[in-house]
Amino acid sequence: MDRYIGLDAHSASCTIAVVGPSGKRLQSQVLETNARALISFLKTIPKQRRLCLEEGTQANWLHEVLAPHVDEIVVTPGIRRMSGSKDDKRDAFNLAENLRIGAINTRVYKGLGKFGLLRELSRAYTMLVNDSVRVQNRIKSLYRSRGIPTCGKEIYEITAREKWLRKLPAKIRSVAGFLYQELDCVRDLKKQAEKEMLAEAQKHSISRILKTCPGMGVIRVAQILSIVVTPYRFSSKRSFWAYAGLAIVMRSSSDWTRAGDGSWARLPVQQTRGLNRNGNRALKQIFKGAATTVIGYARNEDPLYRHYQQLLNEGTRPNLAKLTIARQIASIILSMWRSEEVYNPAKLKKAA
Repeated sequence: MDRYIGLDAHSASCTIAVVGPSGKRLQSQVLETNARALISFLKTIPKQRRLCLEEGTQANWLHEVLAPHVDEIVVTPGIRRMSGSKDDKRDAFNLAENLRIGAINTRVYKGLGKFGLLRELSRAYTMLVNDSVRVQNRIKSLYRSRGIPTCGKEIYEITAREKWLRKLPAKIRSVAGFLYQELDCVRDLKKQAEKEMLAEAQKHSISRILKTCPGMGVIRVAQILSIVVTPYRFSSKRSFWAYAGLAIVMRSSSDWTRAGDGSWARLPVQQTRGLNRNGNRALKQIFKGAATTVIGYARNEDPLYRHYQQLLNEGTRPNLAKLTIARQIASIILSMWRSEEVYNPAKLKKAA
């Protein structure tokens, strides 16, 4: 008999609620946020155990330690809150009840498998890249606050720093020096993280296949592997587009009107509302960056670039043409990963 379990996790405590197959609330318990305590409580619940928890800071850890002890584990982006009273017990029962009635439409994939280490290294690399950009912006902001115009990357180069520092008042130079030291440290850490990430990615043979795709370098391939993990999560290329934030959102209302003969006719209303916003932002940035690379190289022998030029000649706006190329690259990556075959432009020409 199924038991539906809702877990509301916090840093110090976890609230667990259990619901039966008929919807009856069986029990609830407050436990310490400790793997041993949570596993011990789960073992007291009769099988089949179906567990639901929300995405959060501890979701990866909880999924890793609890998955072997339940028959099904579901991580949801979050259940919409109802108006009225709220507490941990209500939240846990709400998670269990939504799992029981099948009201969880979106599930967060947590099965990292052999790409677990690559995921953490990729995350560290991304954080260090963001930190590097943040420090660079602070340095430029410091110069601009003193009315000193800056352009290009010369301001960050070690050989040109003395020239730029002399332009600042004496009371500001020490602050700029601290920021330059921070930038040097972050850059060194970023290089180390990149080296370890690429070394880990090269251990997987699929990385050598995917990097043959146009616009894909070793860093983008490593990040794709850590995010997607497996191509079989997606039933089609359209579901992959939606996950990457490249799906077109269509909305309309009051579509029909009376024609002169009394029949109903559909109005030519504008339905497109841009791209979906619930996709993976990092993956979207990767594919848009790959499309930018393909367009920037402007190789006429590349069928992707020729398709881009064809779209422009037909009157498609450049941003929409670039989006089309990004979606094509995503489809190619998905197909190459499934078939484990290197990029073959002849197949793309034939499909076109």
